[in-house]
Amino acid sequence: MRSLLLLALAAPVAAQAAPADRRADAPAGPVYADSVAPMDVSVTTRLSPQLEKLVEQLLRDGKATKIDGVAVFGGGDKFLPGKIAATMAHRIVALEPGDPRLDQRLREFADMADLTLANDNESWGLYYYIAALHDLHARGLLERAVRPQTLATLKQRLDWRRFVRPDLSLINLPNNYYGVAFSIARFRHLLGWEDASAGDQLLARMIDHYRKYSGEYGFADETEGKGRFDRYSVLLIGEIAHRLLETGMTPSDEVKAWLRKSVDLLLPRFNLHGEGFEYGRSIGTYGDTAFLEVLTAAALLKVMTPIEERMAYAFSSRVTARYMDFWIDPVSGSVDLWGRTLWGQGRRTDVYRGEGRILGENFSLARQHIYTNAIWNRLGYRGQAPGPGFARWLDTLPRSTMTWFARGVHDRGLVTIRDGKRMISLPIINGAEGQHMNNPYFPIPFSPGMLAGSADATFPQLLPRITLANGDVLMPLAFFKDVRVTRRGAVTDVRWHQTALDRMGGNDAQLDTRVSIETHYRFSPGKIERRDRIVPAEGVKIARIDMEFASFSEGAAKGRSGVQFARGAVTRFATTGYGACDAQPATDPVYRAPTGPFATVVKCARAGQGMPLRTLETSWALSYNYD
Repeated sequence: MRSLLLLALAAPVAAQAAPADRRADAPAGPVYADSVAPMDVSVTTRLSPQLEKLVEQLLRDGKATKIDGVAVFGGGDKFLPGKIAATMAHRIVALEPGDPRLDQRLREFADMADLTLANDNESWGLYYYIAALHDLHARGLLERAVRPQTLATLKQRLDWRRFVRPDLSLINLPNNYYGVAFSIARFRHLLGWEDASAGDQLLARMIDHYRKYSGEYGFADETEGKGRFDRYSVLLIGEIAHRLLETGMTPSDEVKAWLRKSVDLLLPRFNLHGEGFEYGRSIGTYGDTAFLEVLTAAALLKVMTPIEERMAYAFSSRVTARYMDFWIDPVSGSVDLWGRTLWGQGRRTDVYRGEGRILGENFSLARQHIYTNAIWNRLGYRGQAPGPGFARWLDTLPRSTMTWFARGVHDRGLVTIRDGKRMISLPIINGAEGQHMNNPYFPIPFSPGMLAGSADATFPQLLPRITLANGDVLMPLAFFKDVRVTRRGAVTDVRWHQTALDRMGGNDAQLDTRVSIETHYRFSPGKIERRDRIVPAEGVKIARIDMEFASFSEGAAKGRSGVQFARGAVTRFATTGYGACDAQPATDPVYRAPTGPFATVVKCARAGQGMPLRTLETSWALSYNYD
């Protein structure tokens, strides 16, 4: 699999005029309605030169390297040595036989290996590094690229046992790291550093764990059955397939069946922006590349129809064009997840992907685009213009779909709505440890350029935040029961109830039965409505209820029918039962989405003598442009 990436790096780098300034297209990014450059053109003429400039800077400045003023080393990026090794190895094995640059690049790899040897390198970093060494080994170059003492140290450090216990349980890591551990063990075997037994055992554990916590619906719960079904729940099976293929193994029919389920979830989410997941953690441009990895695995394993494959390539071309047009800062030459510049316009990402990881993010993202492009090239799409019928094909997708993740004591799933050119999703999941309180995991609608959450932020986006008389705060976030989805023509209704809410303040969702709630969503052309019936238990008093709506729309004006917006996708927002609402510019840095800042925040609050003693009914409705 990595050899495909390396071949892509070897492609000629042609000059291309800088793209048009895309800042005006925020917050959703550019629209590739009629045509888009072939994926290989975007990679070879735009992405590869951008990557090479960063490598040249790293070689020149070493430990003093800064990107856009951010020090690359010492910033807490615990994967960086591995990502550097992977990138440096790509530059070596991509050379044609007899290329006079080989000796120089081998020396550069050795120098970088020595330079980074003392830096922290964990989990994913171990995988990137050992994969790079395997590439060099397969071409008979390893001993020339790594000095003997350094190689001996790496042999000890590049070990899956650093984050897996002897009983094969993970050490404080989410379940997707089983795939990382398996890959490291498998590469150690291929390098002759250990026998195949550990890799075989980790593969069995990985598949058994996936089977246990994906249940009958085939999507991986990132927790031990608590219901965190996010980007990685869909991506993981694609990663597993790629890790098997790149280490010389054949995915089973069971893996292919799981992969097909991920494809079924992704297809209705295709759009003209090339935008991927917009809910959950670590999204932004990583939400986009999740599609690339699943779709290329599916294409290689022939689990898509011919038309689906062509549309997947068309969407992949849009993802890579979007990466260069929307995510790469043309001034610094770096990916911008953090909104450091006017180009980034105040983006916000998870603390996990802090600015100190700026170089590593460039290297890992480039790798994802390059190796998935190489797969499309292998399948015959090199230089092929994506079909002009992509936009028309989008119109044939179902208006609404329900993807189940789990059903039983608590229900989990994802509703996908298509309304004109709009794609709207409603995730019904539990963020669980560390995420349940953050609004990217809320059971609220998300839509590219229209509705979003804010990474690691807890403000009550489109949901009631209930404060009890004793000061405890409850929210309807985690414990969904009896989810029902009905469709009548262009209208989709989604209902559920929660006999217990989530008590705020803890790291994990805490079930609290002092308040129950019945929820009803209605999606109709150009409109979304939510109604809640909130019922406190006997003797429980609600002291206050709050709700906010952070919107990309601007020019808010309050009227008798709610808040009207002069510009933006959302044109009107109205509430009942939430008390007085006020609309103000969203100046606080917390009001920033992964793609850019919100323009307006509507804050509603109700408290005091007007609070009912028993049932409290609330609602909101928003209208939007859907072309």
